[in-house]
Amino acid sequence: MFTRFEEYAASQMLGHADSPPRSQGKLFFAEAWQRQLFGLTLAVAKQGHFDWEDFRQHLIESIGDWERLDCAAQPPWDYYEQFFGALLQVLERQQVVTEGELAWVLADRPLRSHE
Repeated sequence: MFTRFEEYAASQMLGHADSPPRSQGKLFFAEAWQRQLFGLTLAVAKQGHFDWEDFRQHLIESIGDWERLDCAAQPPWDYYEQFFGALLQVLERQQVVTEGELAWVLADRPLRSHE
């Protein structure tokens, strides 16, 4: 169930470059980690650790960076990989986590296979 903040955050993204994937009008998560990432991002922003609009701008920039890559150099498209990268940038810039903490968390992150 969304609270006011979650409704605001999700509606701010509708119809924009950073709009999350949807299916039949509802947010679509192909994998559990995507849902968890989205929820975590909303929770951390709601607690005031970063501004939602600041995160959105990082996400838009991340998507744009992917789009500007030469087709031969582009990794397969994955919205939530861009979302994750934007979150990491904001968390590090706002010093919510240190670079060392990020490295520790990311060390156990499974590599995604895009076949």
